[in-house]
Amino acid sequence: MFLYFNSYVLFFSKEFIRWCPSIHAFVFHGDKEKRARQKARELLPGHFDVCITSYEMVLRELTALAKFQWRYIVIDEAHRIKNEQSKLSEAVRTLQSNNRLLLTGTPLQNNLHELWALLN
Repeated sequence: MFLYFNSYVLFFSKEFIRWCPSIHAFVFHGDKEKRARQKARELLPGHFDVCITSYEMVLRELTALAKFQWRYIVIDEAHRIKNEQSKLSEAVRTLQSNNRLLLTGTPLQNNLHELWALLN
């Protein structure tokens, strides 16, 4: 199971359909009622291959997402976790995974502290 999150949730769900139609990509996003239905019906082990969500949903639904042992967590726009004291960075550290992939176009500023925050 993969967890992929960034700001462009719907774009990436369409890309999975286009390029990897055999992979069941589940979009975990929406208002409180919709997310409650998704947690009950779809956010279950074996029901999806990839969970696509946003940073905001990770913060709101951390308890539900933390129940899984993820194979991979892909973090797009990883510069958002450069500050290890931010809520998002703390939330990411509570998620268990075998591997993590950080994607960012923002260069490091020769700052060991930023590098540590990203790699931790």
